[in-house]
Amino acid sequence: MSDSEDLEAIFAREDAARMLDAQRRMQDGVATHAQLTAGGLGRIDIERAVRRNELRRVHPRVYIDHTGPLTWEQRAWAAVLYADPAVLCRESIEAPRGRDDGRPIHVAIDHSRKVMPQPGIVIHRMRDLKLKAYGGAPPRLRVEDNALAMANEARSEIDAIARVAEVANRSYVTAASLQAALDRAHSLRRRKLVQGLVDDLATGTHSVLEHGYLTKVERAHGLPRGRRQSPRIGPSGNQFRDVEYEAYALVVELDGALGHDTWRDQARDADRSLDDLAELGAVTARLRFHQVFDTPCQTAARVGRILTRNGWSGTLQNCGQSCLVNK
Repeated sequence: MSDSEDLEAIFAREDAARMLDAQRRMQDGVATHAQLTAGGLGRIDIERAVRRNELRRVHPRVYIDHTGPLTWEQRAWAAVLYADPAVLCRESIEAPRGRDDGRPIHVAIDHSRKVMPQPGIVIHRMRDLKLKAYGGAPPRLRVEDNALAMANEARSEIDAIARVAEVANRSYVTAASLQAALDRAHSLRRRKLVQGLVDDLATGTHSVLEHGYLTKVERAHGLPRGRRQSPRIGPSGNQFRDVEYEAYALVVELDGALGHDTWRDQARDADRSLDDLAELGAVTARLRFHQVFDTPCQTAARVGRILTRNGWSGTLQNCGQSCLVNK
């Protein structure tokens, strides 16, 4: 490349160069060393373009065609191309809303490969990656597989539930597509929990939440045993109460619906409502995943206050050393 010939002229010179130019534009100005050489640039051409600030190295053998700050999309392309073949994953599956905060880009590679880490890139190794990825710009994991991968790494049950609930909110995600992703996840932690959530989504039931309330709230803290699915006649015909403490005029309704993007906000509202019920001795308490899986001890204490106000003479018991209901 002569000193009088700029990079744009090289890109537009031949068919291969024009293909490189189109590829570079599709990739938000990012290109690999292999793409550049396939487009007609030699090693000396690339080195000269770097000296003239027409190219800048982002990662080893990955370049961008300007010297200014990188957008999130450019950082994502650079990460995917550096680890190629790779796809975006975890929180990097979508561009951030609003301003790019500079967080590292997460990419997934096949479990059989090893890639040297780079600043600004977090690399995850996954099995059956080809089955879990789909094309895009840049390519990324399917949202269902990504949700299960994040659920697998979740620190708690409620965080795992949150990953499934958040993706279930999308109109194009169904119980069937989540089940297909679950079938592809061969080493998933909390598989029974996640399978129950997918089954609930398919059938419209709340079995995961109901079982969680029985084991984590009622039985673990010595609450009286409630009657499950007790029938009653309502305005629309036969109805069933999730849990009824008939002797103490208390009904517990469990709302385990997935697919609400405000479900954490609803959980906070349910906490406030449960506090109010504990003061008033009201007859119906509505609980969500947060109350059962995240704060079961506090929930047991609140339910116990309602039962005591309505005549229960029993005593709450601690579920373990860290339980605070009797401290």
